[in-house]
Amino acid sequence: MDLQVGSIYEGKVTGITKFGAFVSLPGGKSGMVHISEVANAYVDDIHNYLTEGQTVTVKLIGIDQLNRINLSVKKAVPEQPAGVAPPPPVRSTIPKSDDSSFEDKLRQFMQTSESKMSDLRAGADKRGRRRGR
Repeated sequence: MDLQVGSIYEGKVTGITKFGAFVSLPGGKSGMVHISEVANAYVDDIHNYLTEGQTVTVKLIGIDQLNRINLSVKKAVPEQPAGVAPPPPVRSTIPKSDDSSFEDKLRQFMQTSESKMSDLRAGADKRGRRRGR
């Protein structure tokens, strides 16, 4: 099958990275959807919009000199009329259960925050910077 720039295809997400997702196309070819081409809104985490194995509609937006296929999910979806909200992402980062109290949530946040900060401090120490400046 010959792929044409500007055409719309159905594909399956075969891999996800922090910068985009790889999609298997008809004819045994594959292309990449850059994170900026996933949704019309800012995408911080691509996992909130796409999952491996998911079937997606993509538009072929370009083929570069190295025959890499560039795809777009947001350009494959028709434009939303003004005032119409875009469809929600696949997964939400908001916890499903609301059983925990505010104090429990705060405690969990503080533990996660402290863990991340200690990782950052350890990384700074490995790069030869002194602590305590």
